[in-house]
Amino acid sequence: MHRARRRFSQNFLVDRSYIDRIVRAIAPCRDDHIVEIGPGLGALTGPLLDAAGRIDAIEVDRDAAATLADRFSGLSLTVHCADFLNFDLSPLGDGLRVVGNLPYHISSPILFAVDRYQDRVRDCHFMLQKEVVDRMVAVPASADYGRLSVMLQFRWRIERLFDVPPTVFRPQPKVWSSVVRLQPARTVEIVDPALFYRIVEAAFSKRRKTLRNALRQILTQADFEASGIDPGRRGETLSVAEFATLANRAGRHLSASSV
Repeated sequence: MHRARRRFSQNFLVDRSYIDRIVRAIAPCRDDHIVEIGPGLGALTGPLLDAAGRIDAIEVDRDAAATLADRFSGLSLTVHCADFLNFDLSPLGDGLRVVGNLPYHISSPILFAVDRYQDRVRDCHFMLQKEVVDRMVAVPASADYGRLSVMLQFRWRIERLFDVPPTVFRPQPKVWSSVVRLQPARTVEIVDPALFYRIVEAAFSKRRKTLRNALRQILTQADFEASGIDPGRRGETLSVAEFATLANRAGRHLSASSV
């Protein structure tokens, strides 16, 4: 019997009703190519295989990966024993449907890793710590709104589907979880994404700093005036569109100064 390993943040989903509920939310079809991150012992893998055409499962735990390969031998499952943070999705093609009960201690890095492949992804369905999903769907000026909110909402339509209690896992985590759906959706146009990320990170580096102080190395007073955004505001009050406005203005300012 496989024991959950703390270093991999393993909490195995064991409740059949919640497994079925997650699979219904994903709604896999025969032509789907699914990528499952952290399949563990295959609670979701089995029912997904029953409905989907192909699954690539990425599992860092060697013993769990071997168990999966043996359990589903002969089916349309390819098990990759690898750390997803170092895994290249590019060879798997386009139109990927990414799913997973993500390890909570590295959920944000995994989300940003998936973000790099947005143009290859059709949608994502993840189970995450509830507090992380709170941040993902947060609105400006709320307590949960921050860098993660802006970075993901810039490129994804995010929908919380339902919450999951600790009692459906073995071992039981100390927190509630949530299932969330992400669909690629560029909500604003950004001239220089790297500059956008730099501005967002600087704006949230110290939440009590005004934009004037947090962004003084990037934007001038004239930039704020041209953008119509008060430099006395704080980063957590800006919408994704307002961050885009600042980034595009900064791009023009920096380009002009380099000529």
